[in-house]
Amino acid sequence: MAIFSAVRTMSEHWWVVLLRGLLAILFGILAFSWPGLTAVILVTIWGVYALFDGIVGIIAGVKGKWTSLVVLGVLGIAAGIVALLWPGLTAISLLWVLAIWVIVAGSMQISAAIRLRKEVQGEWLWVLSGILMVGLGLLFFLYPGAGILSVTWLLASLAVAWGILLVMLAFKLKGLKGRMARHPA
Repeated sequence: MAIFSAVRTMSEHWWVVLLRGLLAILFGILAFSWPGLTAVILVTIWGVYALFDGIVGIIAGVKGKWTSLVVLGVLGIAAGIVALLWPGLTAISLLWVLAIWVIVAGSMQISAAIRLRKEVQGEWLWVLSGILMVGLGLLFFLYPGAGILSVTWLLASLAVAWGILLVMLAFKLKGLKGRMARHPA
């Protein structure tokens, strides 16, 4: 019953998932728009994104009573603060911070989707976004010398794809809200 309650809460707050998706898309567009910016600017843009995404993740986790989303939110806020306090990090240091954050976030999304596979239709969207995140994190570890420009394009692509998937999930949750309202527990 706890999973059903969490799904009900998520469907009631579908707009939080939508907001996370729109923020990810906005971040991706900004990253695509300025591919030649210095690593300091990329760190700052990403730090602000991670900070806001972490805050929204904590709100969603608290409202949905999901500890994993709260933990992910705290990690996002911590990563954002580190990026904003030390913008002079080298590109490779940024890659390693991003790699760890992206792998953990992607793994948590896959785990949540697996736990909810019987409760939520279209959970493959969540799995796919998690797989994309884990894959990007592994690429960061395997090819750290590829350069900050390639990281910008990869990160922008991930953010847009992740954002689109989250927007799709939000509308699935919105539809689920209507069905759940007609069939109360």
